[in-house]
Amino acid sequence: MATFLFDKIIFGPVQSRRLGVSLGINLLPTDSKLCSFDCIYCECGWNPDPKKVKAKLPSRQAVRQALEQKLREMQAQQKLPDVITFAGNGEPTLHPDFPGIINDTIVLRNSITPEARIAVLSNSTMLFKKPVVEALKKIEDNILKLDSAFTETIEIMDRPVGNFNLDKLVKQLCAFDGQLIIQTMFLKGSFEDRNFDNTTPVEVDAWIELLEKIKPERVMIYTIARDTPAQNLVKIPLSTLNEIAAQVRQKTGLKVEVSA
Repeated sequence: MATFLFDKIIFGPVQSRRLGVSLGINLLPTDSKLCSFDCIYCECGWNPDPKKVKAKLPSRQAVRQALEQKLREMQAQQKLPDVITFAGNGEPTLHPDFPGIINDTIVLRNSITPEARIAVLSNSTMLFKKPVVEALKKIEDNILKLDSAFTETIEIMDRPVGNFNLDKLVKQLCAFDGQLIIQTMFLKGSFEDRNFDNTTPVEVDAWIELLEKIKPERVMIYTIARDTPAQNLVKIPLSTLNEIAAQVRQKTGLKVEVSA
């Protein structure tokens, strides 16, 4: 199925299913994807062969200049964003200047659009880096992925690049002391002759147990809404997502937001 890439550093604003009017920031290449996951459901498609494609990242200065220019334009139009969102063509925390870029963004937000939140959509793989964690703790919407409580399911759905240790990830998420939002994609289907479904009672119960350990400020659950690089994927009905959300609320008392 067709997928797409963001071709600029700043994109939008767009109406986000989960965040409101969102002005996007892409810290990754504008002509290819760069990610520590290679998710079968990623709207940006598959990771390119690193031997054939050399990643070119925007500089910290370029990001700051592009963001300030766009925010000034929106200020003049009196159409400021609800949120400034780091997303784009892969994993934003892979950028070597990610902590500094967060600092620049906070300064610009405070001076131009102080009511806006700052959000980062992350796959959680760079949480072993202290500067990344410190930067994430400075923002309002620190949104971290946890698609399953089972390594096998994560290996099918998210396809981690390099070593992946779920136990370590959970410890890193717990270390935020609740100052985070957990985001989970619910999906079923098959990929490379392996069936998966993270909406089963076994999957959901184990995932809720991890939520009880992590104690996030809230949970975001969703399913596919755009084209995906893999075939044979099944969108989860809103009714099922609402049932899962109800279980989370009943068993943990956590706030849950549902998008479909």
